[in-house]
Amino acid sequence: MSFLQTLINGVTRLNDFLGRWIAHLIFAMTALLLFEVICRYLFDAPTVWTTEFAQFLFAIYSIMAGGYVMAHRGHVNVDLLYSHFSPRVQAVIDVFTSVVFYIFILAFLYFGTSMAWESFQGQETTYSAWNPPVWPVKAFIPLAVTLVLLQGTVKLLRDIAVAINPRYADVLKDGLDDGEGVAENIEADVKEQHR
Repeated sequence: MSFLQTLINGVTRLNDFLGRWIAHLIFAMTALLLFEVICRYLFDAPTVWTTEFAQFLFAIYSIMAGGYVMAHRGHVNVDLLYSHFSPRVQAVIDVFTSVVFYIFILAFLYFGTSMAWESFQGQETTYSAWNPPVWPVKAFIPLAVTLVLLQGTVKLLRDIAVAINPRYADVLKDGLDDGEGVAENIEADVKEQHR
């Protein structure tokens, strides 16, 4: 079980670490847009690159957040009945529904990788006035999907272990598995920083 525990901890902490660092892109996007507003309205000298560069950063910010959100169980789900089941029944349900996850995520990985590779091979650009290459941004798609796939896989392995033996629900914690959602984790982080 220690290998499984190490795998769960490693993948979850990797996604948590990357998600926290990628979150800092919001400051760069804000600075870029503020710079553009100042250039445009104070100096009457708009730039051709700031808005597009901010859009690139937002694309990276959005796709790289998937693994972090999954690690913190922040994706939207409907649990009218699910939350009333025991951990073992929940794990069994999650094992069966993981088939849908794998169909989607593997298709996303295949097509996302293909799209990124074609963009790189064709040296795709935006065809705007600035005309930057698009492939560096599209290269993040397979990376982000791989991180979600890894997080989904460790979740499946944990669910299988819990379905076999419910006592693993308490044993196989991931360091983030404290029953709190993303909002509660952020609130706790903010309180901790103000101490």
